[in-house]
Amino acid sequence: MVSRRLLRVKILQISYAHFKSSDPSLNHSEKELFFSIQKSYDLYHYLFLLLIDVADYAQNRIDLASKKRIPTHEDLNPNKKFTDNLLIRKLEQNKALKSYLNNQKLSWVNYPELIKNLYNEIKESEIYKTYMSSEISSFTEDKKFVSDIYSHVIAQYEPLYQNLEEQSIYWNDDIEFVIQMIIKSIKVFKANSDEETELMPLFKSDEDKEFAKRLFRKMILNYKEHEGLISKFIQNWDVERVAFLDNVIMCLAISELIEFPEIPTKVTFDEYIEIAKFYSTEKSNVFINGILDKIVEYLKKEGRIVKTGRGLIGEV
Repeated sequence: MVSRRLLRVKILQISYAHFKSSDPSLNHSEKELFFSIQKSYDLYHYLFLLLIDVADYAQNRIDLASKKRIPTHEDLNPNKKFTDNLLIRKLEQNKALKSYLNNQKLSWVNYPELIKNLYNEIKESEIYKTYMSSEISSFTEDKKFVSDIYSHVIAQYEPLYQNLEEQSIYWNDDIEFVIQMIIKSIKVFKANSDEETELMPLFKSDEDKEFAKRLFRKMILNYKEHEGLISKFIQNWDVERVAFLDNVIMCLAISELIEFPEIPTKVTFDEYIEIAKFYSTEKSNVFINGILDKIVEYLKKEGRIVKTGRGLIGEV
């Protein structure tokens, strides 16, 4: 489930914290890294539960309205398209989801206002209005509606970000990544899917877990060496004057370039430039781009960047 991009971001964050610690321990920081990754997986399940709870809130409103002393025609004949959404109900019965939520004790029960306000936000969206007024009723339509709600309403709902940041420091930058994984998971569900349908595993493969562990360790162990390499290519600048986060990003990129021959140079290069755009200063990505370009050229000449594997031999 956890993408390589998110793994790189997690390694960057924990590496930064490691070097800023007054008493850094590699083993402790590595445990912190994998705990942080596990928290992303918690969020994956937690955000699935969020829409289930919003639909349940909507059902409770319908039940209460029907019990009014003098209910209206609408109260007695509500539009239950949202509450009966076939995908939401499949998720509610999914054994893997229920088991994980129960084991990790994840619940929105302490945040009724968020559930209520998110329901109102969804209800006011054009996605909801179009869906509820459509005479089409199919699993395909229900699935598209859920995917659109995650993409265009939940992903844009600022109070959710504030709430999750208060719940866990590990979730600050995870929401958009996790919602992308939820949308990918939704595509797996079919009309005949049952409660045994599997959700995404924490790691896509053992290779991804090994990638995270190895990259983090190489980054920490070789930081001083790579920092020295950076200093060779910074004209008119002392390496200490470069933003510390920029140094960490570049050292992480260098570690990946050297240690993972199966990953194309361009992939690594582009990944860290994109990360710099988001996490560092406004001009950092241009600066990092220029320095890394020189370092890559130098390391290739030195024979320290050698790419092997299908389509990578002789990479320029």
